Amino acid sequence: MKKIMKGLVYGGPGKIELKEIPRPELLKPTDVVVKVLKTTICGTDLGILHGKTPSCLPGTTLGHEGVGIVDEAGSSVRNFKKGDHVIISCITSDGSCEYCKKQMYAHCEDGGWILGHLVNGTQAEYVRIPHADNSLHHVPARADEEALVMLSDILPTGHEIGVLNGRVKPGDTIAIVGAGPIGMSVLLTALFYSPARIFMIDLDGNRLKMAKKFGATDLINSEKEDAVKAIMSSTKDGVDVAIEAVGYPATFDICQQIVRPGGHIANVGVHGKPVDLQLQKLWIRNITLTTGLVNTNTTPMLLKTVMSGKIDPNQLITHHFKLDDVLKAYGVFGNAGKEKAMKVIISP
Repeated sequence: MKKIMKGLVYGGPGKIELKEIPRPELLKPTDVVVKVLKTTICGTDLGILHGKTPSCLPGTTLGHEGVGIVDEAGSSVRNFKKGDHVIISCITSDGSCEYCKKQMYAHCEDGGWILGHLVNGTQAEYVRIPHADNSLHHVPARADEEALVMLSDILPTGHEIGVLNGRVKPGDTIAIVGAGPIGMSVLLTALFYSPARIFMIDLDGNRLKMAKKFGATDLINSEKEDAVKAIMSSTKDGVDVAIEAVGYPATFDICQQIVRPGGHIANVGVHGKPVDLQLQKLWIRNITLTTGLVNTNTTPMLLKTVMSGKIDPNQLITHHFKLDDVLKAYGVFGNAGKEKAMKVIISP
């Protein structure tokens, strides 16, 4: 007789339900089953709920972030055992395919972003983690596990796809369009590289105040002023790096209007609609445009910076919920402006 647990199940666009479902079991000797202690909600989860990700099928347990305890380990798992405290990576990696050998774990031929997407995810009491040796990280002693939930996805995403792809370097002027969790993660990790000015652009005054606290030098409320005019009037000819952290055509358009010659546009946001790429204007300006899905290859480095106190991702957490209240958590996270929400933590 199969054991039962609680999990948040996607039922099709607009439908999610916390229900009793079978507890996961080991399917391959490289799997582990993790008892989830802390998880969270990502904008990508909202995208699934709103029908933005048709590859996620009804019946899937959502969630791809979390910290937990290994409950059971497959016979071929070398690096983890029952009782280990672990960070769950949002990206599953077999470590041996062509893409993994290039550190392009997002495109692993037997993994990538599958948790809460193509296989059952972390917004549940237990989760099965395929290819555990390459898809988990040990939690150091005395670590704050809530802070480490931010290492599952948003911090490596902001760092790799925003900061590293954008080639932020000392003395740069950069602009981050979108002060949500990803934009804030870009901001926190951009500080490693000492940009001279950091513009933060958003419609939400509360989020802009938070960005100022985290290190943004210039705040632009795009509901009250024209962001493009504001930046172009206060710089020589635009920004060195424009980072899109929302996923809307309008926010991408801001980036392509404010990037200076020789600059970079780093697109981090998940787009569900086409954008109007102004290539007839950009081709002559020697700009670089990058996109990407996080590989999580920088997670070990980011873990060291968190443990040393260089960055404190706990600052991003605004709300706490029990798993029984996960639908309420979705309501709060989905109305972030009204609720003054950034990241929520969900516990058993």
